[in-house]
Amino acid sequence: MPNELKIFFTAVMFYTRIPVPASTGYSPENLNKATRYFPLIGYIVGGAGALAFLGANTIFSVHISIIVLLIVQILLTGAFHEDALSDFCDGFGGGYTKEKILTIMKDSRIGTYGAVALVMLLLSKFVLINSFTAEKIPFIVIAAHVISRLNPVFLIFSSNYVADIDKSKSKPVGQKTSVKTLIIAVLIGLVPLFFVSLLQLAVIVFVEFLVLMYLRYYIHRHIGGYTGDVLGALQQFSEIAFYLVMVIPFLS
Repeated sequence: MPNELKIFFTAVMFYTRIPVPASTGYSPENLNKATRYFPLIGYIVGGAGALAFLGANTIFSVHISIIVLLIVQILLTGAFHEDALSDFCDGFGGGYTKEKILTIMKDSRIGTYGAVALVMLLLSKFVLINSFTAEKIPFIVIAAHVISRLNPVFLIFSSNYVADIDKSKSKPVGQKTSVKTLIIAVLIGLVPLFFVSLLQLAVIVFVEFLVLMYLRYYIHRHIGGYTGDVLGALQQFSEIAFYLVMVIPFLS
């Protein structure tokens, strides 16, 4: 199997529940390079949700179809990013030192901050997606998943990985991003923006940049870098930010 295909399958293996060929194997090097395909995973997850919505909407209302969309995406990723957001909120909400934050984030139990964050996350997604017409929902959902996966790539490229306190519980995380990987991710991730207006493009880029820079500042202030949970939370924040921009009346 060509190595680039192995890198892509590595991304699929770690960021979705989709089976990959056994010959894919595992190597830290390929996992680091797999970050270039984060946005491509967005096409897969967003596309699956869009197809689920279109199928459900032939029978059910838009509201029910959106719920089906969200369920399919959660099943496809194994709630990978939602779990990260929950851990992130528990850690930074309940921890006051770097060590305590990291310890809480590695705890498999969900706390109050994490539970509230999950409820608000799913509620926000439902309300925001429901704000669009049924015809626009498939494109917007795909675009949101693709573009939101660029910010984690930028964070990996511009920040440092913070080693987990208990390495026995740590999950493999891409820790190094080359310029080549960054360029590939950007080229893949920016495609949906060719289908929005120039004003929408400008606002989306500005808002996503603000989300990235604020979170980067916040985590550096508290723990000195990123973890896997931080990357997952950033993807979720970036996805919500995209929906928020797209519902602004004068941008519609």
